[in-house]
Amino acid sequence: MWKAKDTTGYRQALNGYERAFKKYPDSIDNLGLYKASVLASDLNDFENAFNYLTLLLAPKDKNDSYPGWTYILSKYAKSEYKSMLDKPKWNELTQKALVDKTKFYKELQKNEDEFYAITKTDLLQIEDAKDLYEAIKNYNPYLVKKRRDYSISFAINDSTRTSFFVHLPAGYTPKKSYALLFFLHGAVRNNALVDFQTAENNLHGWNRFYTKYAEQNDVILVFPKGSRKYNWMLPDDGFFMIPEMIKQIKRAINVDDNKIFISGHSNGATGAFSYLMKQPTPFAGFYGFNTYPKVFTGGTYIENIRNRSFINFSTDEDYYYPPNANDCFTQLMDSIKADYHEHRYEGFPHWFPEFDESESAYKILFKDLATRKRNPFPQEISWEFDNNKYGSIDWLSDIILDTSTEKADWHRELNFKIHQWLEYDKNDSLISKNVDKNAFDFPYRSGKIKAQYANNVFRIETSRVKSLRLNISPDMVDTKKKIKVFINGKEYFHGRISYDRRFILQHFEKDRDRKQIWINSIELNIKNTKTDALLISYSFVVNSSLTFTEAGVYKKFYRVD
Repeated sequence: MWKAKDTTGYRQALNGYERAFKKYPDSIDNLGLYKASVLASDLNDFENAFNYLTLLLAPKDKNDSYPGWTYILSKYAKSEYKSMLDKPKWNELTQKALVDKTKFYKELQKNEDEFYAITKTDLLQIEDAKDLYEAIKNYNPYLVKKRRDYSISFAINDSTRTSFFVHLPAGYTPKKSYALLFFLHGAVRNNALVDFQTAENNLHGWNRFYTKYAEQNDVILVFPKGSRKYNWMLPDDGFFMIPEMIKQIKRAINVDDNKIFISGHSNGATGAFSYLMKQPTPFAGFYGFNTYPKVFTGGTYIENIRNRSFINFSTDEDYYYPPNANDCFTQLMDSIKADYHEHRYEGFPHWFPEFDESESAYKILFKDLATRKRNPFPQEISWEFDNNKYGSIDWLSDIILDTSTEKADWHRELNFKIHQWLEYDKNDSLISKNVDKNAFDFPYRSGKIKAQYANNVFRIETSRVKSLRLNISPDMVDTKKKIKVFINGKEYFHGRISYDRRFILQHFEKDRDRKQIWINSIELNIKNTKTDALLISYSFVVNSSLTFTEAGVYKKFYRVD
């Protein structure tokens, strides 16, 4: 069809479709009927063109990539069927397609409403803060679902929508919490946002092994749809989508908060890596097929990987990221003792998931997923960032940069050089090209924080950081005893922290996390001005449990200066 240069070529293509339809009647799908109808229209074979379009709109038992009405009502239809637009039959089919479209979206909305349906549980009615904390830990308003597959609409802003597709395990029950795995597609610059998705487009083809092993391991699969502007790699406009989708999904089904994972291929793998670098808190583990391990919206602060893990499945014939660079990256990961593993597959190109030989990689992925859990309260955190939007990691949040100051001696930049890159020449042969490029870029000044806690004592070191919030959980400290906070060797806080009902509600509404629950927080300003010198000469008590000392200022829901 694509090689045809004249009507003879189009006729040969149409004959091929007609022979296939007769030989394999059970395999006729909407895409085939659509292409055959376009060919027949180009050949002025209007009778056959209308026959194929009629079959396109006929009800079918099996799923298709797209419903029949989408082809007739698409923006391309007027050009593809231009010779048929004045025929009465075309108007008849268009009206039928409009009716089908209306029915389709009504059913879609009905299924989405059913997906989000839960029992009424009003946490606002719980007055006691400790009781509220326990209620959130045991929160389970979920209902049995009627389907396994749901296409869910997602608002990017007031005028732009996309969708994510949810595939539930067989026998899903709200009595059990499930691991959840996001898959981020590649080729973001060549994709468009869609307001619905189908099982056929997500669960088969390149994703067939996700489906197979998710089935065996009772894992919920989620497939978001990105575009050139709104995605998980570049620019930053769509980076909020995956964390927001997580929150929405948690409203509907019983997800294990400590077993949320993210994977992807190509641009999608780079996206998974970017969440590890910029916003890892909701996730337990990260995976990538043919990954380009770099943040494209700012600096790549590689030591952030030490807060989680990454498994990369690479190939030796990949134009996207070359094997020599993967070797250097692995050496860097070993040097910082990161939980990082690379599995190299020889003799395969960038589109590795297309091949059956990729199945062994999925076995590795799901074996890791089955045993890995997020630690919601790690005793040590190291975090570097160059954008205040991403100044949060687990129990440290709202970290604000102070890039006007010089960085600390321990605040270092890690990078390496790439000297060879693979690319395809004009003969479609893979060749090696000499290059001289840094693995990572650092376009902005960054801040960094290192923190640890034990026995009710927090010790924090900062570099280019102005302020931060320290979130508290009873799983981290003994709330009956006083907490001490030291920043850069100075005591900033010494006092007890109580359960705060409003704070608990605010943070549960923010992230819907039933495992990482904060009961209160300590907000700390790190200041070194002459004004602060006056402040630190005083120690004062604002109530029986909060004592202010040194240069720190504790703020609850109000500022104390």
